Amino acid sequence: MELSYWWILPLAAAAVTVTAWLSRRRRAPQTRPIAHGERLTDLPEYQQAIRRHRTRLALAVVLGAVFLAATATAAARPVHRTTEQPEIRNRDIVLCLDVSGSMTSTDAAIAAVFEDLAKEFDGERIGMVIFDSSSVQLFPLTDDYQFAAEQLTNAKEALDSGAGSFFDGTWNGEGSSLIGDGLASCVQSFPGTDAGERSRSVVLATDNFLSGEPIFTLDEASALAAEKKVKVHALNPGDMDYGGQPDQPGAQLKAAAQRTGGTYFTLDSPDAVQGIVQKVQETEATSYLAAPRVVIADAPDWPLGVALIAGAGMLLLGWRLEP
Repeated sequence: MELSYWWILPLAAAAVTVTAWLSRRRRAPQTRPIAHGERLTDLPEYQQAIRRHRTRLALAVVLGAVFLAATATAAARPVHRTTEQPEIRNRDIVLCLDVSGSMTSTDAAIAAVFEDLAKEFDGERIGMVIFDSSSVQLFPLTDDYQFAAEQLTNAKEALDSGAGSFFDGTWNGEGSSLIGDGLASCVQSFPGTDAGERSRSVVLATDNFLSGEPIFTLDEASALAAEKKVKVHALNPGDMDYGGQPDQPGAQLKAAAQRTGGTYFTLDSPDAVQGIVQKVQETEATSYLAAPRVVIADAPDWPLGVALIAGAGMLLLGWRLEP
């Protein structure tokens, strides 16, 4: 234990010393002699009463000193200083949004789904990447949910209004809607190179309508995700009933997500948000030790407890000392 304001103790001691010195310099109260007073003071009952009175006065002085010392110690703010290295359990989630022309009518709705997802997570770090022919990181991985919510709200408003500045940087490549390149960029946006250091997930929102020649095909990007132990949860707003052919966009996207151990949902599915949240939370959150930090905790309990007991004793003695 240590005192934050240790200088209060010498100040209190000096104040008590000065007060005691001044009280001794006061003139003694004038008395009048009484004839044959020894007849009273020699009585055994009188002597016994005097001894009791002096004992109570001495005890009152001791209790007063204890009370002053305890309150001065409490005013000096006793604290406990410890060093902790907390264990953090966390997951990383990247929201990956296709902003190509075929997604124009549904991107605002997807941003709203992303908002709902952010509200459901607790303890995870969230980031967001948008892509068309090239990728742009909207905001990096963060556990500041207020900041993430503000960014998602801005994204929803921009996607709803079609504001051009929001899409800056997403048209720098050749072609459009390069889904494989977009997914690869989202997979590569996780920090570090050790795939086992965190639990990682990508929520990929796309209709998988490819237009152009990507560097990564969807299969190659999903293989990269599987290699880095990143699970892809796909959200498809354009899943039409094309039949069961494996070469259809929805079927390809579903197969790519499941190849990584992820899931596949349509945008209008009522289970989309809760299903993705459940699957993300089912993944093991890797634990690691955070940086050591000093924790300072106030510890006024014992000096205040002593002061309370001493004060109660002084009140009791004061009541007994009354004539």
